[in-house]
Amino acid sequence: QVQLVESGGGLVQAGGSLRLSCAASGRTLSNYNMGWFRQAPGKEREFVATINRNGGRTDYTDSVKGRFTISRDNGKNTVYLQMNILKPEDTAVYYCAAEFRSPDYILKYTAGAYDYWGQGTQVTVSS
Repeated sequence: QVQLVESGGGLVQAGGSLRLSCAASGRTLSNYNMGWFRQAPGKEREFVATINRNGGRTDYTDSVKGRFTISRDNGKNTVYLQMNILKPEDTAVYYCAAEFRSPDYILKYTAGAYDYWGQGTQVTVSS
């Protein structure tokens, strides 16, 4: 088992930046492919970004490409989501997730593929 705790959310103006962190405990983070998802009120949980175990492969949903960057520091057992040029439509609860079933070269884009989840952190982008 791995426990995940997100932090770094908050209120920011459109065009601003936030950096989310996902701190893992209980297991070595390098054992897991990682993802970030978000869920706005009344919406399904949406894929945002994913990164494989060693950080060599990443992918993003189209709406955040060029603005968001996922990264990881396995030595710190932490995954990050740097969010730049934030837009009001980025407003959501952001969740960190871990997946262990797939090899490094297979990235996962659906919430059901992930095994462990954090509690979420609220990101609100004002106009």
